[in-house]
Amino acid sequence: MDRLETFSNRLNQWVERLVFVLGLAMAVIVVLQVFARYVLNNSLFWSEELARYCLVWISFLGASVAYHDRAHPGVNLLFSRLTPALERFVAILVHLISLGLFSIMVVHGIKFAVFVRLQITPALAIPKWVIMGIIPLSGAIFMVHGVRFLAREIQGGDR
Repeated sequence: MDRLETFSNRLNQWVERLVFVLGLAMAVIVVLQVFARYVLNNSLFWSEELARYCLVWISFLGASVAYHDRAHPGVNLLFSRLTPALERFVAILVHLISLGLFSIMVVHGIKFAVFVRLQITPALAIPKWVIMGIIPLSGAIFMVHGVRFLAREIQGGDR
C-alpha cells in the first residue's frame, strides 16, 4: 500500500508540473499571437491550434490532479447521513464504478487514437494520435489514483 501511495503521489507531482508547463506555454503562445497580430500585423498560423491542444491536455491532466487531491465535486449531504458501514460500502462501490469509467477511458481512448493515427493536424502537422493520446493516458493516471483510494478504503483508511 505504501508503494502504491508513493507512486500515486509522485505521479501526481509530475502531472502537476506538466500542467504548469503546459499552462505557461499556452499563455506565452496566446500573448505571442496577440502581439504578432496587432503589433506586427502578421498572424502566427500555428498558435491557435497549439494553444487549443495545450488546453485539451491541461483539462484532462488537471482533472486527474483534482481527483488525486479530492478536489472534485461530491454529494456529501446524502453521504454523511449514512451509517459508517453503509458509508464504507458506498465509498467502495463509488471507487469501483470510477475504476470502470477510467478503464473505458483507457480502452476507448486507445481505440480512438488508433483510429486517427494516420491523420495529422492542419497547422502543426502533428499526428492526431499524439493529441488524442491524452485520453487513455489520463485514464491510466486516474486508475492509479483510483486503485490507491480503493485499497485505502478496503483497508479501512480515512477518505
